[in-house]
Amino acid sequence: MTAVLSIFLLSCGGLLLLVFCKPAVSVRGRRVSIFWTAPLAGALYMILTGQISPGEVAEGLTGAGEVNPLKILVLFFSMTMMSVYLDELGFFRLLAVRILRRAGGSQRMLFFLLYGLVSVLTVFTSNDIIVLTFTPFICHFAASARIDPVPYLVSEFVAANTWSMALIIGNPTNIYLMSGAGISFWQYTLRMLLPTGLAGVVSCGVLYLLFRRRLRAPLDAREESLPRIDRPTEIIGLCHLGGCILLLSVSSFLNLPMWLITCCFFGSLVLFTMGISFFRHRAPYLIGRCFVRAPWDLAPFVLSMFVLVLALEKHGVTAALGDVLTSPRTVAGTLLSFGGSSFLAANLVNNIPMSVLYRSVISALPAGTENGTAALYAAVVGSNLLLAQRNADGTCTPVILGILGGSGTGETVVADAMVPFRTVTPSATEPDRLVQVGGYAVSNNGKTQLRLFDMAGDGTFGETLAEVPGTVLSVTEYSPDKDTLEICLLCESGGVRRIHIYDALKKTRRTLPGEFGCSQIVAAK
Repeated sequence: MTAVLSIFLLSCGGLLLLVFCKPAVSVRGRRVSIFWTAPLAGALYMILTGQISPGEVAEGLTGAGEVNPLKILVLFFSMTMMSVYLDELGFFRLLAVRILRRAGGSQRMLFFLLYGLVSVLTVFTSNDIIVLTFTPFICHFAASARIDPVPYLVSEFVAANTWSMALIIGNPTNIYLMSGAGISFWQYTLRMLLPTGLAGVVSCGVLYLLFRRRLRAPLDAREESLPRIDRPTEIIGLCHLGGCILLLSVSSFLNLPMWLITCCFFGSLVLFTMGISFFRHRAPYLIGRCFVRAPWDLAPFVLSMFVLVLALEKHGVTAALGDVLTSPRTVAGTLLSFGGSSFLAANLVNNIPMSVLYRSVISALPAGTENGTAALYAAVVGSNLLLAQRNADGTCTPVILGILGGSGTGETVVADAMVPFRTVTPSATEPDRLVQVGGYAVSNNGKTQLRLFDMAGDGTFGETLAEVPGTVLSVTEYSPDKDTLEICLLCESGGVRRIHIYDALKKTRRTLPGEFGCSQIVAAK
């Protein structure tokens, strides 16, 4: 364990050193990134020294486990290149020039308009492309008007990063964390809109207070000329991007994987553009520039970090880290520990290796526990709790409580007792992949049923997994390995208390021998 952890830390240290000292080199007059060579060297060392075998690496990369990094990269690059397509046309610059004109002579107006434009574009495209597009534009008009570019640059960076949390597609970390957990486009959006909006508004207000004195001077800039945009290609690009986002929003209902949707739309965009170029007797330079500008250095970076984390997982490092971070044993404590530590890791190293590492740490937690779910959303921000409300008329009502505010109730059922739990089921879109789901142990007439519960939809009960004798007192989960997920129920029948165990993966049930005078199962280890 020590050797693997040392290699990982050295790789992260090398990454930091390269980022600060030598992030890129010049090859034939072209700037080539090399920051990813540090984690790549660490990954190769892990393989060559036998810390992890090539077969285990191949199995992990092809998605035999919980996460398929190759599909996630396809999703990210497809969305990114559709954004690059519009940028190469000059669409984003056109919007920026119009914002500059609308601001008139007021820097304050320009500050808020620019913040709003970057925020909206980031939600529906990619924060990386927006930053790369707007940074040179801001520097240009600031130099032309002889004003301080710092307030606009800082607001651009903050807006792009904050509002990228709104949708899964806004940031590669969103894609990696949520795709690995089987969380749909709408599930993510509904949970993240409120915290993203609050963070965005507060950030804008704080930035204005910090820079308000610098924004008092009048704006006297030369009028920027509007870029000329080829209308047919612009319409094609906007239709493909808009159609892709629309289809992504209903992908969970259509049982279509998100990576396949984005890949098909980008492929269609390439074909349409090449067709237009063919009929106009022009070379398809636009598509070529999109491929050139894509951030390809992220591919070896992400894959190398994934291999390093696979080795950490194999040697028990991620499980040990999960135990440390969940030591508060409460959901609130888990949110604080995961949220705080992931914040530090993302800022000290990078948000992408943080996501890869924390996704593995979370998957090493007892599957389906509230702590696991809280940890997952803490890495991006947010979570929900499942509670049970007992009514006076002999019924029980599921209650969904939002950590960040809001609550709701589900289908009321006749029950003597009801206790929530979490488990895993095969994904509706990818049957070979498991996703976390909620459920309740519902007792009535001396029998207890383990029933799934739709906490993200209309709050109704679904499939019954198993039935055991007795009235449920307590439920906990135990996952000693990737092939086992046991739901442990303490139930009472005729004054006798027994423990029944249902394996959600193997679909088997057994009862522990003996009687138990306890009233609650706190944990299973």
